[in-house]
Amino acid sequence: MPKKATSAPTPAADPTAYTHQDKRTYIPSETEAGAEQFNPKVQGHSTRLLDKNPVVHRGQDPELKWLGKYEHEGEDRPDYLKLDIRSLYRHEHVRPQELMSRLYRERLAQANAQLGLFGQDYQTVDELDKPLSYYQHHAAWENRLILGDSLSVMTSLLEREGLDKKVQMVYLDPPYGIKYGSNWQIKLNNRTVQDGKDEHLSSEPEQIKAFRDTWELGIHSYLSYLRDRLLVARELLTESGSCFVQISDENVHLVRNLMDEVLGSSNFIGLVIFQKKGSQSGDFLPPINEYLVWYAKNKEQAKYHQLYVERNLMGVGGSGFTNVELADGTVRTLSKEEAFGLNDLPKGAKVFRYNPLFSDKPGPNEPVTINGKEYPSGGNSWKVSPKSIPKLFESGRVIAQKSRLVFKRYAKDFPAVEINNIWLGLGGATGKNYVVQTNEEIVKRCMLMCTDPGDLVLDPSCGSGTTAYVAEQWGRRWITIDTSRIALNIAKTRLMTASFPYYHLYDEAGQDIRQGFRYKEVPHITLKSLANDEPPASEKLYDQPEEDKKRLRVAGPFTVETLQSLNPVAPEELETPPEELESQAQFEGRVFAGLTASGVRNGAKNEQAVFLRVERRASPALPAEGYWRDAEGRERKAYFLLGPRFGTVSKSQVNEAVKECRQLGDADWLVVLGFSFDDAIENREQTTSAGTFQVTRARIGEDLLQEGLLKKDKKAASFVTIGEPEIGLLRDEAAGTATVEVRGLDIWDPINNRLAARSVDDIAYWMLDDDYDGSNFLVRQVFFCGGEKGEFKKWRAKLDGQASATAKKKAEQTLRIELDEDAWERLYGFRSHPISLRPGRRVAVRVISQFGEESTRVLAL
Repeated sequence: MPKKATSAPTPAADPTAYTHQDKRTYIPSETEAGAEQFNPKVQGHSTRLLDKNPVVHRGQDPELKWLGKYEHEGEDRPDYLKLDIRSLYRHEHVRPQELMSRLYRERLAQANAQLGLFGQDYQTVDELDKPLSYYQHHAAWENRLILGDSLSVMTSLLEREGLDKKVQMVYLDPPYGIKYGSNWQIKLNNRTVQDGKDEHLSSEPEQIKAFRDTWELGIHSYLSYLRDRLLVARELLTESGSCFVQISDENVHLVRNLMDEVLGSSNFIGLVIFQKKGSQSGDFLPPINEYLVWYAKNKEQAKYHQLYVERNLMGVGGSGFTNVELADGTVRTLSKEEAFGLNDLPKGAKVFRYNPLFSDKPGPNEPVTINGKEYPSGGNSWKVSPKSIPKLFESGRVIAQKSRLVFKRYAKDFPAVEINNIWLGLGGATGKNYVVQTNEEIVKRCMLMCTDPGDLVLDPSCGSGTTAYVAEQWGRRWITIDTSRIALNIAKTRLMTASFPYYHLYDEAGQDIRQGFRYKEVPHITLKSLANDEPPASEKLYDQPEEDKKRLRVAGPFTVETLQSLNPVAPEELETPPEELESQAQFEGRVFAGLTASGVRNGAKNEQAVFLRVERRASPALPAEGYWRDAEGRERKAYFLLGPRFGTVSKSQVNEAVKECRQLGDADWLVVLGFSFDDAIENREQTTSAGTFQVTRARIGEDLLQEGLLKKDKKAASFVTIGEPEIGLLRDEAAGTATVEVRGLDIWDPINNRLAARSVDDIAYWMLDDDYDGSNFLVRQVFFCGGEKGEFKKWRAKLDGQASATAKKKAEQTLRIELDEDAWERLYGFRSHPISLRPGRRVAVRVISQFGEESTRVLAL
């Protein structure tokens, strides 16, 4: 029997997402979009030059030299970086609020649709639902998760989308060095990577260029990689903006030099040292710390908020607070048990320390008379007017010692302490789901120090999405980038299922998040305020906004984007302009080298075809052929269709390739290589028989678009076959609904020449657009069949964490949410929520494997 929903409380608001007033332009236009695919009929592709050493050339700082810094010495301007400007294309819309609404009764969600998504009513048609308007109109700001080389993406943000001087904070957490150990992982649900194990490297299906053990020129390539991204980051930063680079001691000295060159030594703000590990083995001093190198775009205009931590008598801010004043006025020494909190202080007791009354600055020797005795300042200036000191003595705040006067400072005068550049006790991330995940507290401190709600934060090295997650929590806009599909899928899952406290806005009526939050404030009693009879100053605690515990907040809508256009181009339109021929030839060379080094993989161990040789052909439909050996040692032949670098492999391209391969009749395999594939490609054209040969789609790793960081032996190149999901459609004509069922994922084993079903456990999650318009994939349903039922645990804990059924019911009514237990059960299965049958309605199903592979099927209801 289906489980019944809990009893209905009074209808109220949906889970809330903050609204950002800023707009973003959806580009490129149709003209620019065509240019990305080398359409000779359309113009729009361009380049830009950036000075590689803007500060050095102004004679401000010395220069760091490395191999390849000026890689094209023969060119007219080798000291300038040539940026190839591409455009970004929307791949998915993710609306966590709508996903959450599926988990409680539908009628309640509909009743509360007025709040909508980021202030929009998702029951009505908005700009995002118009299938042809994405590149042509403005829309409400949406955060962005982008797959691709960070340099290409940042350049696009700079040149195509007008984000020049719009980013308030850049947080760059690059690989710390040139060794791969613990810099990446091979599966979404498995963080086990053993340093130096080549089988881990060679079995990684989505190998990431930035996470490699050997870059082409070692540390020299590493420095070029960082330099190029810092140059573009500098252009993106506002004048008040900040740039943080997280690094270990292995290369912190080089990074500091590099940032001096790009941003200028005069804009250096500080070097933060934070403790990441409690212990670490090593031959010499165990390294337990890492660093944040902090530079401003313009130090004189840099935005800065002072952060505080709670005073700890035996830790931060506790130095000197060793005395206790009892209620009767007597003074004694603070015991260790009291300092550690093991024993309570007597009622009315106050902890204090003695502070000097004069500063280090020289000044006139003005003695102060207390009880008929003169106390000189010793040639230094008094911290307050000497006339006010007797009054402070009468109030008990000044103590007369043998030869000097001291100020009695109570610990409660200001219970907080300014944070400095040494952050202890933070450790690594808790609940890690990515091997190089950063502690949220580290990113949070950086963000709160130099940004305000509504400011834009950019992270060119997404990883597990910690920067985006923290930005979402604190109401900042965000853009994050990565070349790894595994990393982005982890980040996407983390953001889709996140829940956050709802902080009261300063402008609660206007709902303008740019006005900030209402923060907790604490009084700051100082010697000056006491001496001048002034009220104590008040300090804002930027990490403690006022929380509304009756509201539940989720992540706002965000898009998933790529550098590859999703609009396929017909084969006859594919023509490479003369200026692109050289880079196109280099790209093809990297592809062919990768096929002969690591081959085509399907994610399963020992099921990869490494090609003995790959040769070019004159045919546009089949530009290359190659040979590999099967399990019996027989040499077999394959043809390759190579899709565009910045476009989508179209159905017509595949048809032409299949047709020519069939005419030639001498191959066992047709491999369709591409970064993106048209959803219209039929099932019969994917990893299946086309008569005498097999046809397989294989996704090219994004790393092959990146120059200069190729592994010397080329084994890190990645070509991964896309598993074909088996999808069932279950119709209930009586109820007028249908459900989608994922039944498996088939992959082809090129060595044993067979089609094999992959375990359903290898499906990480799957998504559904239950009203697909053929262009925009809106994630309306999501299911974590390979999960551990913990994706929504924070959200569910709002109810299930209550002590009793009565308390749980009360919490339900506080949040005005009526849970649908059947929907919760479906979250971790292979069957969708019911979908209303309607003529012409289409459903798009997107399946993501644990290896980061992604496949989409479109079904007609």
